[in-house]
Amino acid sequence: MKISILTLFPEMFSALQASILGRAQKEGKIQIEIVDIRKYTEDKHLKCDDYPFGGGAGMVMTAQPVCSAIEAADPEHGARRIYLSPKGKTFRQDTVYELSECGHIVLLCGHYEGVDQRAIDLCIDEELSIGDYVLTGGELPAMVVTDCVARYVDGVLAPESLVQESFSENLLEYPQYTRPVEFRGLSVPEVLRSGNHAEIDKWRREKSLEITKKKRPDLLDKQ
Repeated sequence: MKISILTLFPEMFSALQASILGRAQKEGKIQIEIVDIRKYTEDKHLKCDDYPFGGGAGMVMTAQPVCSAIEAADPEHGARRIYLSPKGKTFRQDTVYELSECGHIVLLCGHYEGVDQRAIDLCIDEELSIGDYVLTGGELPAMVVTDCVARYVDGVLAPESLVQESFSENLLEYPQYTRPVEFRGLSVPEVLRSGNHAEIDKWRREKSLEITKKKRPDLLDKQ
């Protein structure tokens, strides 16, 4: 899988070279391409934003460099082109599964007051939002989408790591424990130390239901 991230601030994405995503790239499981939108502007001063028509605070990213960067990253329009925007559809686990099946994803990071609508109309397939709040730009949402999707690319994680995790069955994950058995007066539940896998599975299922009912009862409506 290839993920192309278009941004005015490529230096923000150094974190993607670390940990699991860094290893996945070195092993050739995924390819993450960071595209500097400024390199595609036709303005001699490398300007990529301007004042909004109609007035208002802030600046708007201009259409030309955005469109040119997208077309360079995906010349045949074979990729899924996504603009990270608070106006977009909320990013959920079902979308993660869907995107993980794509061969190429292009993620456009807006900044300032957003992107000229014409660039969106001409070059974007859909808009996604990671939540009902506003950030300074689309860079952090792009990292979130990249991390979520990359986990489901073959070979990035061991298959067993993707089983029985939060949202996999519209349930939140059960509590996890490791050594030592006792810590500050709190002990690991005895059932987890019993070796009885049927009872362990039963306990985990009960805890998942209990936690979901308490924290996200809306998920139970999807059962």
